[in-house]
Amino acid sequence: MKVHNLMEDVVSKLVDKLYNQAKKDKAPWLTCDCENCRIDTISYVLNRIAPKYIVSGRGITHSSETLNDKQILADIETIALEGMKIVNSTKRPFHKEKTILESAERLEVPSFNFSTITGVLLDGSTFEPITGATLTLYCDGVKSEMIDHTFNNPYKIVRQTKGAYCFWMKSLPAEKAGIIKTFQMKLEVEAPGYTPIVHHFEITLKSDECVHSELDSNYSIKLKDLVLFKDDIVNEMDF
Repeated sequence: MKVHNLMEDVVSKLVDKLYNQAKKDKAPWLTCDCENCRIDTISYVLNRIAPKYIVSGRGITHSSETLNDKQILADIETIALEGMKIVNSTKRPFHKEKTILESAERLEVPSFNFSTITGVLLDGSTFEPITGATLTLYCDGVKSEMIDHTFNNPYKIVRQTKGAYCFWMKSLPAEKAGIIKTFQMKLEVEAPGYTPIVHHFEITLKSDECVHSELDSNYSIKLKDLVLFKDDIVNEMDF
């Protein structure tokens, strides 16, 4: 028995369907629909939706429910179409060069490897997800570079992600394996009509012998729920 993210299957099927339809319709923005483009799009979507874990062999009912949930499928389709257009506009030479993750597999150099950093942003008065917020991640005072272009920094929250955000930082070099270091992290958060906030936290890592390129959701860093208050409410509180 293995734990499996059901959304990987749902997203993969939907992305393939959308690429095939765009190719059939000769969409003007579609410049490529190769396997690498499709995988990049799948990664883009999975980074922006909540996972749904099941135990292999016991997920038939859950799979059926998810595949028939029109709202879930509509949200995924919106994000997938956005991802397809971004992937097609990056102009990365997919057919000639390896992706960052594929190249990283060969980097046998001491490195600090980060897990994904996830969280949820809510309205402080209603505790409803905030749409249109921008979050920027910094490490030791420097804007963090992401592991590849399917992760964004700054990250902008859209309606379909229901307030959720996700970062995955690129590995940082270390002098040797086995070094323990604490990184000072800062997350700047702002949204139209809300008073911006800055959230500080620390990440302590032990350097590895090489760069890790596989995502392990078991070690994701989950930040506490962050809240923003509308400007008029903050002004009333100050008064």
